[in-house]
Amino acid sequence: MKKILALLLIIVIAVSLAGCNAAESSGTNETADGKTTQIKDGVYEGVGFGKGGEIKVEVTIKEDAITEIKTVSHNETPGFDNAIEDLTEKIISENTLDVDIVSGCTLTSKGFKEAVNAALTSAGATKDMLRKVAAKPKDETNKEVAEKHDIVIIGAGGAGLTAAIEAKAAGADVIVLEKMPMAGGNTLISGAEYAAANNWLQKKEGIEDSAELHIQDTLKGGDYKAKEELVRIMAENALAGAEWLRDEVGVVWEDELMFFGGHSVKRSLIPLGASGREIISKLVAKAEEMEIPILLNTKATTLITDENGKVIGVEAAGEDTNYTFNTNKAVIIASGGFGSNVEMRVKYNPEIDETILSTNTTGSTGDGIIMAEVVGANLLGMEYIQTYPICDPLTGTLLYYDDARLYGHTIIVNKEGKRFVEELGRRDVMSMAIKAQTGNVCYELLDQNGFEVSKLQENHEPELEYLYKNKLLVKADTLEEAADFFGIDAAELKNTVDKYNSYVDAGNDLEFNKRSLPSKVETAPFYICKAAPAVHHTMGGIEINGNAQVLDKEGNVIEGLFAAGEVTGGIQGTNRLGSNALADITVFGRIAGQNAAK
Repeated sequence: MKKILALLLIIVIAVSLAGCNAAESSGTNETADGKTTQIKDGVYEGVGFGKGGEIKVEVTIKEDAITEIKTVSHNETPGFDNAIEDLTEKIISENTLDVDIVSGCTLTSKGFKEAVNAALTSAGATKDMLRKVAAKPKDETNKEVAEKHDIVIIGAGGAGLTAAIEAKAAGADVIVLEKMPMAGGNTLISGAEYAAANNWLQKKEGIEDSAELHIQDTLKGGDYKAKEELVRIMAENALAGAEWLRDEVGVVWEDELMFFGGHSVKRSLIPLGASGREIISKLVAKAEEMEIPILLNTKATTLITDENGKVIGVEAAGEDTNYTFNTNKAVIIASGGFGSNVEMRVKYNPEIDETILSTNTTGSTGDGIIMAEVVGANLLGMEYIQTYPICDPLTGTLLYYDDARLYGHTIIVNKEGKRFVEELGRRDVMSMAIKAQTGNVCYELLDQNGFEVSKLQENHEPELEYLYKNKLLVKADTLEEAADFFGIDAAELKNTVDKYNSYVDAGNDLEFNKRSLPSKVETAPFYICKAAPAVHHTMGGIEINGNAQVLDKEGNVIEGLFAAGEVTGGIQGTNRLGSNALADITVFGRIAGQNAAK
């Protein structure tokens, strides 16, 4: 009997110890009041990957609740990092990772949530182990706010901010409305190169150019469907706009130029870092310095008119506030195009359907165009929708890797290893040529020399990391190895490269008449990037005159209403040449701001 009792005691102790070990391995612990929790209290690290690369966080957990999230490091674009603040607040207040991503900041949101989830994993936990928190009842009653300003500007992208700065400099009381959680629009996520004839770098390099040549390039590039009056204003004032950005706003331009497709000469200025970050960060800083309010997450919904049809204000909706903004002088629409509005794209051009991705922000939905049409504005060229040839086949995001092409250093081939289009051709021509290839994709090849000259590692390292991670970019010691990675015909690729190099030696591309042949493709290692076209720019929009005043269907001015930027139509014709957008938004943004303030 004693032996049996002893044996039973041993079994009980063993079971008890096993239970303790199981509790410890699952991370359970007790609170001060004796309650058992599933996750051990502590601070845990996690890493995720956003648009700008690695996002590292430290997550503090106490009693199965996330009490603090500290973002240790990230390289997200200023403005997009607002998503990190927003998600931090939501995750902590609701104690869950099941929160919606921030509109317009998809990759940043996913990367941040991935980092927080990784921190939970390092705690030996899952998101389901977090303590449930009762949702706070939503206040369905919005505040009603009415204000009056001289000028209300719809959109805080490049055109809107430029107009705001010029209007405020002219003495007007200005407010800017932006429906997205950050300022910047498409300018922020663009390369932001700027076409300006007779610029200071052209003179330094001995490049002969003129505003007239820029005008003719633009008219030809748009198949002569643009309004020549507006093209002339853009080209003749582009250099002054670039100098204004440099001297008044503080934008830093790189000490070199890019050669964009469709231009006769190399004339495109490059902002510091070859990114719209430089343009937008400086415009926002200037607006803040001038005390211009920018209301984020505030969507303009309706233009207010008087009995004579004059625009006298804007109705807008914030997160918990309905606004009525009346004006003493004018409203300026600078809300961008409609590249992310599939329904609107299909309405005007059925070929540009949901199967085609977009480089645009999710905010590019044509709101300003729709509002202007309601008050009688005429629309021009709505069917003209441009795709950009070199984009991420997974997301549609424009790839900065393509900078190398604009320096003239890449060869573009298909799955069969053959060239099929001029690498510096018009965007629409290149895009359609790529769509006609096997898999509707292309492969952009460059060598180590082109990689270094194009400053890809220096300017766009996070994107390169993303491309490698998603098997969209390969770096290899031989052409054969690089071709094999994507299943490209290696022998034909080698023949293509040899032929191309002979054209560089001769100074003449006998196949596609490439207009710039700066170097051979011969120095290992070699790089190949897989890419596809995506919607990039909508040329159609609101018709304006040379003063940036909106016109009705009879060609009359709609009093009190101005517009600038991609929201307008008629400036680019059927197709926009690369780097003309920044000239467009700056020139007409300045004109709109100056004239609205009169």
